[in-house]
Amino acid sequence: MKLFAKLGLAAALALPLVSHAHDVWLLPSSTVLSGTNTWVTFDGAVSNDKFYINHAPLRLDNLVIVAPDGSSVQAENEHRGKLRSTFDLQLAQTGTYRIAVVNDGVFARWKEDGKPKRYFGKAEGLAQAVPAQAQDLEISQSLGRVETFVTSGKPSPIKPVGRGLELVAVTHPNDLYSDEAATFQMTVDGKPAAGLEVTVVPDGSRYRDKVDEMALKTDAQGKFQVKWPQPGMYWLEASLEDQQVTVPKASKRRLSYAGTLEVLRP
Repeated sequence: MKLFAKLGLAAALALPLVSHAHDVWLLPSSTVLSGTNTWVTFDGAVSNDKFYINHAPLRLDNLVIVAPDGSSVQAENEHRGKLRSTFDLQLAQTGTYRIAVVNDGVFARWKEDGKPKRYFGKAEGLAQAVPAQAQDLEISQSLGRVETFVTSGKPSPIKPVGRGLELVAVTHPNDLYSDEAATFQMTVDGKPAAGLEVTVVPDGSRYRDKVDEMALKTDAQGKFQVKWPQPGMYWLEASLEDQQVTVPKASKRRLSYAGTLEVLRP
């Protein structure tokens, strides 16, 4: 499977184009904390195995952090290494923080003087990148969200973004326990994503004979339920393609979502 087909622009902007599928993720050092002015550090990477650093760093250009009161927060000590990106976040407020890398852009391919050309990037740069005489021009729009959640003290409500493919909390993402089933909802532009395939994979797949992925599907309201087999970190992924484009000459839109959730012991 091509990388772009699986992850959309979120991963394509994180590393050079490759021919094999990779996973993209954000991993917090903790997801539930107590006290005041606590800190969390994050790893971000694109890898062959979930939460195993072995391929390329996740770019943080489009990192968005929303505090419990809805305000934007800046990460500290951002660094991009050879295999991973890292940053720190101070939790100055009580409640839940939403941490996401949101990549919104386009992918174009065409022929110029008989030679294939490609463009990955923002829609604003498309006109300059693609010549007027481009042949066999194909443009697709992409919107990818890679995210996780962290709570200081009591969990607080998470306001939906209402754009692209999104995980909406029915069960709070920082209130997950291995002896309790959790319910979530997937939406597209704020509307239920019915019949969407969702993949959930527990951490440690590198050390198992099987990936142990859970293949789930949303109902008519976009909801699905997860029964956690054990405590630990989990990677949740979904993607789809539609024609709800906003970029001129684009023929389709590719949406992707990748989230990291921690499940605690009861």
